[in-house]
Amino acid sequence: MRPNLSRCDSDDLAEIVVNAVLPPLLAALAQATGDALFLDDGLRPDPSMLMLPQGGLNATQIDRARRLAVEGLQRLRDRGSDADGSPITVLDLMTFVAGHDIDADYVDLIEEEMGVGDADPRRPRWRAEGVAPDKGLRVAIIGAGMSGLLAGHRLQQAGVSFTVFEKADAVGGTWRDNRYPGCRVDIPNHVYSYSFAQRTDWPEHYSAQPVLAEYFESFAENHGLLEHVRFGAEVTTVEFDDDARTWTLSVSVDGVVEQHVADVVISAVGLLSRPRWPDIPGVHDFLGQSMHSAEWDDSIELDGRRVAVVGTGASAFQLIPHVAARAAKLTIFQRHAPWIIPSPNYLEPVHPDLRWLLENVPHYQQWYRFWLFWVYADSNLPRFVVDPTWPAADRSFSAEHDAFRQRLEDHLVAQFGDRPDLLAKVVPDYPPSAKRMLFDSGTWARVLKRDNVELITTPIDHLSEHGIVTHDGEERQFDVVIHASGFAASDYLVPMTVRGRGGVDLHDHWSHDARALLGMMIPEFPNFFCLFGPNTGLVANGSIIFMSECQMRYVMAAIKAVLENGPRATIECTTAAHDRFNQRIDAGNARMAWGAASVGSWYKNSTGRVSQVWPFTLLEYWRETAAPNTADVIVTAPTSQPVA
Repeated sequence: MRPNLSRCDSDDLAEIVVNAVLPPLLAALAQATGDALFLDDGLRPDPSMLMLPQGGLNATQIDRARRLAVEGLQRLRDRGSDADGSPITVLDLMTFVAGHDIDADYVDLIEEEMGVGDADPRRPRWRAEGVAPDKGLRVAIIGAGMSGLLAGHRLQQAGVSFTVFEKADAVGGTWRDNRYPGCRVDIPNHVYSYSFAQRTDWPEHYSAQPVLAEYFESFAENHGLLEHVRFGAEVTTVEFDDDARTWTLSVSVDGVVEQHVADVVISAVGLLSRPRWPDIPGVHDFLGQSMHSAEWDDSIELDGRRVAVVGTGASAFQLIPHVAARAAKLTIFQRHAPWIIPSPNYLEPVHPDLRWLLENVPHYQQWYRFWLFWVYADSNLPRFVVDPTWPAADRSFSAEHDAFRQRLEDHLVAQFGDRPDLLAKVVPDYPPSAKRMLFDSGTWARVLKRDNVELITTPIDHLSEHGIVTHDGEERQFDVVIHASGFAASDYLVPMTVRGRGGVDLHDHWSHDARALLGMMIPEFPNFFCLFGPNTGLVANGSIIFMSECQMRYVMAAIKAVLENGPRATIECTTAAHDRFNQRIDAGNARMAWGAASVGSWYKNSTGRVSQVWPFTLLEYWRETAAPNTADVIVTAPTSQPVA
């Protein structure tokens, strides 16, 4: 174990910086020392290569940056932080780390995301007893996953009474339920975590499911949320009472239906919880053992058996290496090849020296988080914008998008060039990001080249009693079939029944095409909010936890407005605002690669509309969710006419 900074000699520091991510380290040293020397323009990363190690710095730049970093660490060791009166601004540091000029409008967002000067700047700055001391507002939260726990925490900070209804026996949602081997996050955990509950000791860059489950369990326990959760309580119906101006929740507990009344309902049921079984004839005719990846059954033996995996999406991509290591023969059925983003550290532990830097160097944790935030956020978005004059729409949608595709193709050629039979199968026939792209450190090629693995691209016709029959009439027999066909992500709030004002059924209202203002509010459903609702998912620019934090900031402002307007007050969005928003969303998605592509994906619902994805920048969502726009909502007090 390394000593702390005060006891490190120059040799120690030289060894440590070998494992540093250098651009954010130089920014941290500049901030700590107040010396712009560390912001050398010749050491800026290449903004087009931010996803590469060290942001594309060449060997000469890396060597120079390491020497400079050692000098900075020695200064901190010997003199401490001496940045008082420094003219270096947050924008200067952002610009250096990103490698290009950044709009000054991002400064407030980034300072908030990094917790500059305030560890939790998004917390509510009011308390219920101070806003409405005589109003006992009751809030029901449905779901105790990432968003539900966040909602409970924010309500607790504001002193608002709440109950979380969770159908399972533990918190964690997606990270509790998905237990298939290899399950892990595909956004680095220094970003995929609450902005106000950071860790410097993540064991891996992309943490595995047990680590994430423990993170959310510990968060709930450490913040006193568990006492507010009703476990084993499944909400089946949520109905608005027009006269009482309250919501009644029907909750099934051990087969007994209970009734609970709330003034406000927050749905935090998430998207990745209900398995979507493939629409293949005979799927239940198979007499062997079968399971869905989202309902992993450890009792099904895989060792030495003939196993089929149907699908090559995200879940399949993660579990297949583990199944291949156990099965006598593994056959993979692929409908569409996934685009693969090379990620050398995808399965790697966080090096102890990087962890040391995060724990010992002032500001490094913040700038490392910014580095990851920017790499995986808005800097990524422009390459996926459609150029309407681009001639090769079956391949890509712009010159920049085509260059991105070529880099991905080159990676596949490097991985599979020695196996032309496989190369022909693994290069997708659709533009990148039209479907979910996957991260890989070389595992996929190694698995597909195993002697006991076969990749089948002939479409499946049906399942038989003994196996799978493809369109060419060939039947392959199996002992186990694993369906890795994803989730019913577009079926928002299913299977709950939700009835708003006048008994309007939400699913009838949506008619398989879920829409909501900012993904949260629906006309005629007062005091009802969705977290991770329609069009708030992200394809290429960030972590869903960021979106959830923005949403809860908005919801808390809406709840404050309800409290300010007296007992039984309600808030809801106007139909006009809702419709304008969705017109803008549809137009925005139409100009992005995932909307323009003809290939199907989980981003689109059964009508073909992109109902999952936010097509604009994170900055835009952050701005629009600061608080409800008074022109977009109606706040109604029970003894008065609606007031904007």
